[in-house]
Amino acid sequence: MSTQTSTQTNAEKPQHSETYQVFTNTQGVHNLAVGTGDYKHKKPVFKTKEEEREHQLIHMAAACRYIAKINAIEGSAGHMTIKDPVDPSTIWITPIGVHWSKMKKSDMIHIKEDGSEILEDGNTTHSANIAGLTIHTALHQSRKNVNAAVHFHSIYGKAWSTFGRPLDMINQDVCILYKCHTVYENFGGVVLEKEEGERLAKQLGSNNKAILLQNHGLLTVGESIDEAIYLFGLMERSCQIQLLVEQTQLPKKIISDEEAYYTYYNTSDPEILYAEFQPDYEVLEAEDDSFKN
Repeated sequence: MSTQTSTQTNAEKPQHSETYQVFTNTQGVHNLAVGTGDYKHKKPVFKTKEEEREHQLIHMAAACRYIAKINAIEGSAGHMTIKDPVDPSTIWITPIGVHWSKMKKSDMIHIKEDGSEILEDGNTTHSANIAGLTIHTALHQSRKNVNAAVHFHSIYGKAWSTFGRPLDMINQDVCILYKCHTVYENFGGVVLEKEEGERLAKQLGSNNKAILLQNHGLLTVGESIDEAIYLFGLMERSCQIQLLVEQTQLPKKIISDEEAYYTYYNTSDPEILYAEFQPDYEVLEAEDDSFKN
């Protein structure tokens, strides 16, 4: 982060309490919040893998409701998955044909990671989206820290994707995506072939959190569904902001690499991104918690 010469006197300098420190060498939610106890939205530690599965499935259903709330839906297009904590060789995927505003935990389909077998402990009456399986199985197989993936044909994501350009670092929030989002330029129609899914996984690479799919939509990943869904909402809003800025045709002031990286480092780790979705989760829960069923 760039530094500036200060002209403050000792009397003018802010007096910090003994409990307050500025953390710049480690990542985590402590870079956002300070208090007498743990921040309430800190990423939970689970006693069992079964408990973690239950938590992830409930939050996955909430993420579906969130997608409907931000109007990121287009017919049957769109899907999300989580890797099963109990058996990581399997994934849970959203069904096709259920409106996102009505999605529940019990709607989720449990399937082998390679898509070869639907498992009996998930929903067996719904159908899975073939394009979703093609994309998501490749993502989960190619990168072991991808525990969740979200893909939708959202309004502003589709609009910005027509330019085939990454987002510019033009505000603090978009710096969360600094050098960790990429553009997939090869639009090959609806993704039904295994090879197309593998190409998308290759484009994601080892460090990216998101892909702008040219003429298509947005895709985000995370260590948790909360991280992936927060990143999706952030990316959709960042596309909207970029489009508004472009309309002015005025020259843009781009944030420097140094300052963009500083912001990214302190605000873009899995723990913080998990925490960022929790207030939205609480609103969804207060409005209608039937997604837990």
